[in-house]
Amino acid sequence: MSEAVASGRLSGETAIVTGGWRGIGAAVCRAYAAAGAAVAVNYPPGSGAAKAGAHRLAEELTAHGHGAVAIEADVSDEAAVARLAGQAAAELGPVTVLVANAAASTRQPWSEISVAQWNHVMAVNVTGALLCAQAVYPGMKRAGHGKIITVSSVMVQLGAARALHYVTSKAALIGFTRSLAREVGRDGICVNAVMPGAIRTESEDELSTDSPDVTAARQAELQSIPRRGYAPDLAGTFTFLASHDSDFITGQVITVDGGWIHY
Repeated sequence: MSEAVASGRLSGETAIVTGGWRGIGAAVCRAYAAAGAAVAVNYPPGSGAAKAGAHRLAEELTAHGHGAVAIEADVSDEAAVARLAGQAAAELGPVTVLVANAAASTRQPWSEISVAQWNHVMAVNVTGALLCAQAVYPGMKRAGHGKIITVSSVMVQLGAARALHYVTSKAALIGFTRSLAREVGRDGICVNAVMPGAIRTESEDELSTDSPDVTAARQAELQSIPRRGYAPDLAGTFTFLASHDSDFITGQVITVDGGWIHY
């Protein structure tokens, strides 16, 4: 039995995980459920794969005795986000944890990024975090307790070719995290960011021009821990930030990258 299951660190909490249908989001959903939380697995509209993945995950968690529901919502749409927050609260209980994980990205030279592509990435990655935080804030304020966790990227520190819009959006989330922490701390709400390193996910496989083996070998040379990172490697950090163990931590960026960057 894992420490999370044994301790029930998130017992009584309800979490929304945006983009929770796969990758890092799915790993967080599983970890939260194992720690005792009820989980709303968000997925975007218009994707059969996303819908199937979210419902499969919710069914998996439910089968193991955890409260879970899959909820479709475009996080860049204010009305859809309001419905997401309302349905999660109605079906699972007052929302006390938000993981703003949903992200959009493409790979192309900066000079070829269209205004429409730029706006889409910003709308999902940055505006989505704002709308979701605004939607859950009233309930967290009433409860006198809440955890909001954003997902940045080590690319903010390192820079990345062919990803200017994505990296810019992930840098914006750090400013968002630190500023929001200043505003909601007196309401008992903590706001922190997780900065993942090179984590192998379905999205990375879809966007990368290198093979998984090439990426793994490169990261082994770059990182202090010479192995590939996977989504479950982040689960403990997300669980800690959602739990009462982190009640005196806010406005911080926690890097989980196997020791790739050291500043």
